[in-house]
Order: sequence, then C-alpha cells, then structure tokens
Amino acid sequence: MDEVAFVLRPRRGGWVIDGTVGMGGHAEAILKSSGTDVWLLGIDADPETLARARARLAPFGDRVTLEHANFRDLARVAAAHRVSGARAVLLDLGVSSYQLDESARGFSFQHDEPLDMRLDPARGETAADLVNRANEAELARILFEHGGERFARRIARAIVRRRPLRTTGDLVAAVRAAVPRAAWPKRTHVATRTFQALRMAVNDELDELDTGLSSAVEVLAPGGRLAVLSYHSGEDRRVKEFLTREARGCICPPQLPVCGCGRRPRMRLLGRSRGPQPAEARRNPRARSARLRGGVRC
Repeated sequence: MDEVAFVLRPRRGGWVIDGTVGMGGHAEAILKSSGTDVWLLGIDADPETLARARARLAPFGDRVTLEHANFRDLARVAAAHRVSGARAVLLDLGVSSYQLDESARGFSFQHDEPLDMRLDPARGETAADLVNRANEAELARILFEHGGERFARRIARAIVRRRPLRTTGDLVAAVRAAVPRAAWPKRTHVATRTFQALRMAVNDELDELDTGLSSAVEVLAPGGRLAVLSYHSGEDRRVKEFLTREARGCICPPQLPVCGCGRRPRMRLLGRSRGPQPAEARRNPRARSARLRGGVRC
C-alpha cells in the first residue's frame, strides 16, 4: 500500500486511473497522499466491489469517477470520460479478500459455494460450466498453463470422472482424489493451483492483462507512471516481459536475438520489482506473494 501510493502519487496534479479499483483501498491511499488537484478514475469488472469502493471514496466527492468495466477497456473508458494524459495508472491483478471470503462465488476452497468464479457475475460462463463442458485434454492444458499444476492430467481425469461438479466442495474432492497424499504442498492447499487456473480461464485473465497493459501505456502522459501488482509467477513474468519490450522499443518476441521492427521505446523501467515489507506481510499474509513492477512513459 505505502509503496504504491509513493510510486503513483502525482507531483503536479492530474488524473490517476485505477484499472482494478476493487474495494478502493489503493485509490483512497493515493487520494489522501495527493493534493486536491488530483482526480481518480476507478474501473472494476465486479459490480459488488465497485459499490463498496463508491461508499469508501464518497468523502472525496467529485474528485472520483467510477465505472463498471473491465480494465482491458481502460483506454475506451478513459476516452468516454475525457481523461487523457493520465499521470498514473494502477493495475492490481487477481481477486480481493472480499471476493475470496464474502462474495459466495466460489473463488475460495474454504467454503462450499456454487462453482462460479466470474469477476462479473453477469457475463460469460461459470467455472461449473467450464469443468462440466471441457474435455480432459483441455482441462489438463488449463490447469498446467494457468496454474503450473504438475498433476494437471490426473486432476483433469478425476474431474471428468466425477462430473457434474456444482460446488467448490465437489472440485476440492476431485483434486484431493487425484493428487497423491505425499505430494500435497506443506504451505498451501492442494487445490490452490487448480482454483487459480480455473478462475483465470473463466475470466480470460491473461489476454485481459495483455490488452490492459497496452491500454494503460496509451493513456499515460509523458512522465506518467504505470504500476502493476501481480500475485503469481505467470502474471509477473508477463508484466516483466511487456515492460522490457516497451523499454527497449521492440514489440517482437523476446527470444529473437535480432529484431528489425524499429519502434522507439515508450517506457523506461521504474527500478526492480519489489515485494511487501515484512511488517505488511505479517499484517496481511495474502500480500506476501505480491510483486510490484513499474515503468515511466517516455
């Protein structure tokens, strides 16, 4: 929280865009640490968390504009509100504590809930739709590519064998049956990677991230700052590769030794990635895996 507010606080006023405003925590910290000449455009795909952010940010009055949308549409939403040349953009990836603990949409394996996992409960197929529709090979691919699950094939086979799955308890039971007891992780739940992978697939989070990052750079003013918080290695690697490409001006795949695209750099890197301070990780254990990366618009 402190690092984000410090990195993104505009020094000369202007617009800040929080593309994943959630419950409004980061937005509140940025506004409190800024002058009255700083305005915030907050975007979120989840109407429930957006309503909570609206109540939390109400004391800031007309300095705050909130919009129900996905951050992949960040540039379009900014244009609709006549926001151009933003001084800062924040993307806080993943799900919030509210969504895990209270939304009853099946993001967490701690409660037996409907297997939904949609960030916007009015759009797209649910996780139950996905696990009951997809064939074994597709499920194994999702679990491996999005979750890094080494028992992806065994879990996919167990899911297909136990269909239909309707609740988080059904999914946890399938994972437990598929993964040998001796291979269960000691620090995390055995179903953590499966839940992560299905949530990311249901919400198309990696494609959303690619589009959202490009949109964020488009709306930044020269000298404007982009900060991205990611919570697992797949997301962080994608953010790192994007910022590196933008900093060297190349949009070609990083594995190419020589490139002829000739595009000039649009960003410069804002130091190295960083994690939370130990005190913050102790107060909020869910923050311990967070990685903050940033860049400055050229």
